[in-house]
Amino acid sequence: MAPADLPAVLRIAAEVHPGYPERDEVFAERLALHPGGCLVLEDGGGPLGYCISHPWRGEPPALDTLLGALPPQPLSWYLHDVALLPAARGLGAPAALLACLRERAAAAGLQALSLTAVNGSAPYWQRQGFEAVPADGPKQREKLRSYGPDARLMTAAVPSAVPA
Repeated sequence: MAPADLPAVLRIAAEVHPGYPERDEVFAERLALHPGGCLVLEDGGGPLGYCISHPWRGEPPALDTLLGALPPQPLSWYLHDVALLPAARGLGAPAALLACLRERAAAAGLQALSLTAVNGSAPYWQRQGFEAVPADGPKQREKLRSYGPDARLMTAAVPSAVPA
C-alpha cells in the first residue's frame, strides 16, 4: 500500500465495513507507522481489497484510535482490518494474505498473529487456525466493545522463522 492508495482503501472500507467507521487519519497513521503491514489486493481494474496490520503488544487498540507509535517490544502481529470487495472473493486472497503475514511475523521474531473478529466472523477465523482469547480485564473488554457486542480477540500461532 502507498499513500496514493488511501482514497481507494477508504472507499472499500466504507463499502465493506459500514458499521465500523474510522477516520482517514487512522488509515494514514497505520500506513506511516508500518508500511510493511499495509497491503492492497489489486487486479487490472484497481484495488479489490486491503489489509492493515502491524506489530502490537497487549489489548487491541479501540476502533478509530490513533496509535501514536508502535510498541518497542511487540508480542504479536495484529490484523487491524481486512476488507475484500465481492469481486475478490473466491480468489484465495485470505489464505495468501495469512501466509504472507505469518512470514512477516516470523521474520520479526513474533510468535502470534492476533485480530478482533467482528460481525460473527469468529468461526471463519477459527477455520484459519485462530482461537478466541478471553478478554483480560475491564480495559480490554471496553476496547473490544468499541467493535460491537460480538467482538472477539483471537490469536494464532506463527511458526518460527527458519534461519537462512
